[in-house]
Amino acid sequence: MAPAIAQNVETSTVTPTKVTSIKTLAESSAALSSVPSAYAFTINPNDEADPNDPEFAVPIIDMSLLTCGSPDQRSKIIQDLVKICQEWGFFIVINHGVPESLMKAMIDSCHGFFSLPESEKQEFKSGNDVLEMFKYGTSYNLALDKVLLWRDFFKVRTHPEFYSLNKPASFSEISLEFSKRTREVALEIIKAISESLGLEPNYIYDAMNMDRGLQMLAGNYYPLCPQPEHAIGIPHHTDHGLVTLLIQNEMKGLQVEHNGKWLTVDGPANGFFVNLADQMQILTNGKYKSVMHRAIVNNKAARISIAIPHGPSVDTTIAPSPELCDREGQAPKYLAMNYKEYIQLQQSGKNYMKSTFDHIRV
Repeated sequence: MAPAIAQNVETSTVTPTKVTSIKTLAESSAALSSVPSAYAFTINPNDEADPNDPEFAVPIIDMSLLTCGSPDQRSKIIQDLVKICQEWGFFIVINHGVPESLMKAMIDSCHGFFSLPESEKQEFKSGNDVLEMFKYGTSYNLALDKVLLWRDFFKVRTHPEFYSLNKPASFSEISLEFSKRTREVALEIIKAISESLGLEPNYIYDAMNMDRGLQMLAGNYYPLCPQPEHAIGIPHHTDHGLVTLLIQNEMKGLQVEHNGKWLTVDGPANGFFVNLADQMQILTNGKYKSVMHRAIVNNKAARISIAIPHGPSVDTTIAPSPELCDREGQAPKYLAMNYKEYIQLQQSGKNYMKSTFDHIRV
């Protein structure tokens, strides 16, 4: 769905003719007391969930029970995943084995990158192909955006080949170790999800050619916003891969949609937020949910989030699993599509702010 454009919102008419960085705009204009009109976006507070309502208690998975627990403990976690993946498509993973010091170092490295002079960050500017080695930019796609987003970002491809930003100096070393460790977590989660479907542990890994699977490292910077209720970091969307892991600094801003409400997610500093993505919904023929989520902004401090999407190999054709369809007695609900073509469709102008599922439903 297209984003709701602000109506009757008191916004600044000062809009840069050439946007290069929302961080630069937010920090360079002492008179920026309202959101420039190009960024105006309405968030309805009535759509937000009460975080104290038990209905919106985000599920937590203790990964140590998957990797080191007893057979009964592992079986219980896998059974829990069935309900979580069907009803939420989102959970928090704790005791995953990635050192909290490494997670903090990765956030600090991202902060270091976004703190570089704009001229140095622009060295990594490229086109809009998500499969590029690395890219840096602002908003989403300046050639398509109808509403500019209150965020700067970089994206780096880290698997099957590892690439890295070369600034700041420590970034490459830290991102290499972080990418390796998060890939281990993601593959363990995918294995457990495969078992929760009644399939062999390596079914999804093999079917999706995960040995060559696409893994990205995406850093997002959301500067302080004078009117956070009238701007958006990233509007509602689903991810194109299988699963995405995410961490953030101490500022909350990730919201997931659950039972028709938007829940601002909170969790332990050493936890990973995990959401299922589109290829998981397609593979399971709609049994498991690719969760809708978004990023809001605040007027207190800058927020940094780091998303680590994991997907099939780019040359894999994804379709509903024949084994699952036969067992459930269902016809496939989605057309088969090459993963690279799916990504390109999701990123295209004709699919701007819309669900890619609309193009592949049978």
